[in-house]
Amino acid sequence: MKSNALSFIRLGDIADFRNGLNFSKESHGKGCPLIGVGDFKDNFSPKWDELEEINPDGVSKVEDYLKEGDLLFVRSNGNKALVGRSLYINKDIKALYSGFCIRARLKTDDICPLFLAYFTKTQFFRDAISFVAGTNINNLNQGILSEVRIPSYSKEKQALIAKALSSIDQKIELNNRINTELEAMAKTLYDYWFVQFDFPDANGKPYKTSGGKMVFSDALKREIPAGWSDGTLDNLGQIVGGSTPSTSDKNNFSEQGNAWITPNDLSVNLGNKFISKGAMGVTDKGIKSASLKKYPAGTVLLSSRAPIGYMAIARNALTTNQGFKSFVPSKGYPTEFVYFTVKNSLKAIMQYSSGSTFKEVSGTVLKTVKIVLPPNELVEEFKGKIEDLFRKQDVLEQESEQLSSLRDWLLPMLMNGQVTVNQSTEPKIA
Repeated sequence: MKSNALSFIRLGDIADFRNGLNFSKESHGKGCPLIGVGDFKDNFSPKWDELEEINPDGVSKVEDYLKEGDLLFVRSNGNKALVGRSLYINKDIKALYSGFCIRARLKTDDICPLFLAYFTKTQFFRDAISFVAGTNINNLNQGILSEVRIPSYSKEKQALIAKALSSIDQKIELNNRINTELEAMAKTLYDYWFVQFDFPDANGKPYKTSGGKMVFSDALKREIPAGWSDGTLDNLGQIVGGSTPSTSDKNNFSEQGNAWITPNDLSVNLGNKFISKGAMGVTDKGIKSASLKKYPAGTVLLSSRAPIGYMAIARNALTTNQGFKSFVPSKGYPTEFVYFTVKNSLKAIMQYSSGSTFKEVSGTVLKTVKIVLPPNELVEEFKGKIEDLFRKQDVLEQESEQLSSLRDWLLPMLMNGQVTVNQSTEPKIA
């Protein structure tokens, strides 16, 4: 009888390893992208346009450069959760990687690089390197990686698994690109109207460019359109904070509890405009014990400490911990205008921050940050032009979240053979 038992191969039998280089501060400059531990995060591949650059002259050899199909792993980091994370090198580019990383390069054509990259994102891979290392991973080395077992599938089956997963990622990436373009469109309109003051005048022409009357504001120390006024961020809505229920009482928290957001949740949510919930919720008991208040959908969240400046819009009613000073639009200005005005004020907000260990900005300080206030009818006209863009972004973000959940469910199932794929069908349960 033919056995259906899954077989495995050692990673060390199919790949060679090379540690990264250590560079001095003097080496940083222009010439070659450098991938460091900070570039891994939850990314599948590097964000090439966000990498630092380095002058590689005299400090690198040809064999130090990356090639398409390579995998990078975090070798060492103070944050244990980062050790073992991987990046797939998805294009041929002359790039280097730091000494806290290990490169794996396939030495056989029997393995699909993209399949291997997806395997390194599974809990099975995390468990495997932990098992080889003995306990929790503190440092990853070539010996540990060599002993990791990889599912032994045919090259054709590897490619089908990789295709099924990458098709989901490609749709997510398409959604992200569309949302980036929509954000640029909305931001451009905001800047055009409320920063450059070229909103449509009575004749539909750009106000300032067409010679619209400007008056000097003593409070703002600059000219603003006639009929506009000066104000502060306090004019945009109610500025509210949050708190944390006692962590010693487990009954205060539940993953299925009321939506409760921390700055770390916004860090995970970076790249998205909207947020529904955090990693952990709070129970009704927790809300009562900490005197938490729920804030409505449309509230603009602003992290006010560790770090300052992360933003999101509440998709639904939620509450936050003490790391926020958020804006509940309640004074005649809509969410869309509040969002961009706060975002446009971040530089000033950062300048007002205080604290020796962790920088923080208080609600009192926010109420002193000066802004220009346009007439309400112009703000309403602005809202009418961009609210559909915001809705489209929200729809695409939710679709991407669903696709991400589907991919994360499929990933281990495809790797262990519980779900199979072939050329002509959708993935199906084995």
